[in-house]
Amino acid sequence: MAVRIFLTIIFILVSIALTVIVLAQQGKDAGLGALGGAGDTYWSKNKSRSVEGKLVKFTKILAVCFILLAVILNLNF
Repeated sequence: MAVRIFLTIIFILVSIALTVIVLAQQGKDAGLGALGGAGDTYWSKNKSRSVEGKLVKFTKILAVCFILLAVILNLNF
């Protein structure tokens, strides 16, 4: 019973963190800059090293944790 309460608390924290991180990310729109080639900048080529790239990676990790916790919490143990 205590394990289920602990997992529920972790699930709620992961849910809140996932919501905040998704809302903090910028959209994928290139805007009108893509027409003139302005979308090909140093930052657009090296997004994995930027803060935005780290947010995307952390979002994926939190999403996997969210799904795993949801499945575990739905098991009757």
